[in-house]
Amino acid sequence: MGTLSLTDYEEVKIPVPWGHISGRWHGNRTERPILAIHGWLDNLGTFDRLIPLLPDCVGLLCIDLPGHGRSSRLKPGLHYSVHDYVFIIPRVMKEYGWQKVSLMGHSLGGIIAFVYAALAPHTVDMIISLDILRPLPSDPRGKDVGNFSSFLEKHLVEDERQAVGNMREPPAYTLPELRKVLAKGSYNSVPPKDAQHLLYRQVAKSQLYPDRFYFSRDARVKYYYHMYMDDGFAAELARRIKRKPYLILKGSESPFLGPHCDEPMSILRQNNPHFEFHVVEGTHHAHLHNPEECAKHIVPFIRHHRPPNLTSWSLAGKEAQLSSKERRRAQEQFFARSKQSKQRSKL
Repeated sequence: MGTLSLTDYEEVKIPVPWGHISGRWHGNRTERPILAIHGWLDNLGTFDRLIPLLPDCVGLLCIDLPGHGRSSRLKPGLHYSVHDYVFIIPRVMKEYGWQKVSLMGHSLGGIIAFVYAALAPHTVDMIISLDILRPLPSDPRGKDVGNFSSFLEKHLVEDERQAVGNMREPPAYTLPELRKVLAKGSYNSVPPKDAQHLLYRQVAKSQLYPDRFYFSRDARVKYYYHMYMDDGFAAELARRIKRKPYLILKGSESPFLGPHCDEPMSILRQNNPHFEFHVVEGTHHAHLHNPEECAKHIVPFIRHHRPPNLTSWSLAGKEAQLSSKERRRAQEQFFARSKQSKQRSKL
């Protein structure tokens, strides 16, 4: 059995009321894929180094969240929030007619997966969470209120900036500068050498400076509403997920899976032989700069909980001798013949 190809994918545009959700569907298009959701200010390129290590028994649909990558922005005057991002999952499911969904999320994407799985546990069959579990607990005496106040003001300023002068061009940088800016913005979680995996879907060429580029994502996403969550509420969400296959990977240098995750993680682990937690070497973006170690845990988890369908095609073992495009074409032909055979048997 082989692995997914980074270059063999189908570009998809999922229609939504405000435009579209952009994505790339890697691998098998004849069965329901794993839905992969990136983190805050990132895009689907965050999975680029992990994709070639994943098994090709199931496809992977990576999407850009609204305002990120190449997905549509929200209409002027609207505000981004984690609560609204949760609705992206059922929208994708409805578009493709899925009754179930397998989820893989990093950071914000992992929070979205956690919340959705708790709200609609009957529709989720597997969750892979990369260096995250739940939203941070609220701290009204800390800086949360101050941040919210500051974000409100900055969001209104950005609204005005976009409305004046047909979106005046943001600051522009050379590509080496962009790598450094992105690395700094991630608190050095993304090393400059890996920054290109996130840059190619979120920069545009400057019209003012030919050798420079600017960030093309919606700047309003920087001021989105974080979902702060009470500890008791997070514990109750975990109870609703119950005995789902749940894999959590923590970056050894990352603070995102701190003590605030202990109780919900204990609940998920309780009487659940399908729960896994592993620490991998790296930062919050360990899946990007250390994908090999992450794959050591993700691959067997996928193989166990999303095994390939046993068909005469897969049992024949011929797929190993073909290129990825030939393999996909042969699979599609096989399933088409199987569908026709079932239809004739009903006549």
